[in-house]
Amino acid sequence: MTRKVSLSLVGALVAPAVLVAFVLGMVVSAALSCGSRPVQAQVTSTPALGSADAGVSPFVRVADAVIPTVVYISAEKKVKVSTQPQMEWEGPFGEFFKRFFPEMPGMPFEQEQNALGSGVIIDSRGYIVTNNHVIAGFDRIAVKLSDGTEFSSKHVKVVGRDPKSDLAVLKVDADKPLPTLPFGRAEDIKVGDWAIAVGNAFGLQSTVTVGVISAKGRSGIPLPEGPSYQDFIQTDASINPGNSGGALVNIRGELIGINTAIRSPVGANVGIGFAVPVDMVKSVTDQLLEHGKVVRGFLGIRPQPVTEVIRKAKRLPNTNGVLVSEVIKDNPAEKAGVKAGDVITKVNGVDVENVEWFRRKVAELAPGSVVTLTLVRDGKTVTVRVKLTEMPDDAQASVPGEDRPAAKLGIAVRQLTDAERREAGVEGGVVVESVEPGSAAADAGMQRGDIIFEVGDRKIETVADFNRAVTQAGKEAAVLFRVKRGNVKLYVAVEPGE
Repeated sequence: MTRKVSLSLVGALVAPAVLVAFVLGMVVSAALSCGSRPVQAQVTSTPALGSADAGVSPFVRVADAVIPTVVYISAEKKVKVSTQPQMEWEGPFGEFFKRFFPEMPGMPFEQEQNALGSGVIIDSRGYIVTNNHVIAGFDRIAVKLSDGTEFSSKHVKVVGRDPKSDLAVLKVDADKPLPTLPFGRAEDIKVGDWAIAVGNAFGLQSTVTVGVISAKGRSGIPLPEGPSYQDFIQTDASINPGNSGGALVNIRGELIGINTAIRSPVGANVGIGFAVPVDMVKSVTDQLLEHGKVVRGFLGIRPQPVTEVIRKAKRLPNTNGVLVSEVIKDNPAEKAGVKAGDVITKVNGVDVENVEWFRRKVAELAPGSVVTLTLVRDGKTVTVRVKLTEMPDDAQASVPGEDRPAAKLGIAVRQLTDAERREAGVEGGVVVESVEPGSAAADAGMQRGDIIFEVGDRKIETVADFNRAVTQAGKEAAVLFRVKRGNVKLYVAVEPGE
């Protein structure tokens, strides 16, 4: 009996304790759960991309900061146009006039040509960077700010132009400090980063589009506007006619490039746009502001890529570096002992990435400076020191610049190497490296690999000869090329578009 009473007392005491423990556990659990919610909410409700204001897109803040620094540029010029309409002769003497006077020249008249583009204010005193192709060749250039302030042509000055990078600097007579953009750093630009383009697409002022950095270091792209120095940022932020010279910025509102060109079969954006990177923009604009032109170092060789076939033929361990296909006579490389067939693997101790990298790095060095080249020659490593000179104007023409008439035809040419001339059995000439799809040259049947050895009645020996001949022939209704295609020689007549 005593045992039963003891167990009942124990049960009576334990049951309430268990119940109390259960209730306390629920309360503690609820308290802990409630305490964790603010932490979770704080993480998930943080505005995207570091925005300080909940619900405000960071793109809004970027647009507010960038739009006042991007200007609208309009350029005009008058050109003389001559027509030759076909006359229809009738009457008893109709056959006579048709035979001896088949065409009667039309009267020349002046026609207005216009260009629209964008620019970015880089100095509060009124200095603006834009694309060279936006202003080159135009007589009157006007600038309009986003707030409506306009500067007529008499208040706009061209400080300097650089067709090789397709950049130019203007100066407007501003009576107050203008808003500017901070420069970003090229090394911070990553593929996949946000990219925001601001410009005047199709003449619509202050257009903002958003995308990402699609790629970096794009080069070798045949563009009608050039440039010959290419290290493009590629973006899918919508870029259209009128965006040229506008700003490409990052999510912090820093300038990372100047929008320059698109690749499109229809002449409008298809998601492939190109911008000159900020490091090149800064380097070129600094020189234009200081000297009014860009001075580049010149080595005096023609480099080409080291392909896998070349690597095997020369028994190289890899395809790093560039192959010297030709050493130009009486220039720094020849005087320093550089030879055709050498493979340049380093410039001042830095590994050579590719041909475009090599050309750009040498060009960035000042004339008179000494560059150390590491070469592979006959399987041995050789070091050569070369004192650079100033690059002549016609030294680079493998990609047509805006100021070269060949660009209007849609072709890019380069010098033939000695080996290529021997193989083709020609004494001079230039080879067509690319033909722009849909261009006048493409319509005429010009092909990549064609060797051009005559333009009109002029013999072509060098790229400089070619540029001069096309300039002269470009004044005619059509340009007649004599080319060698394989073992066949033929004429190709190219009629430039309007």
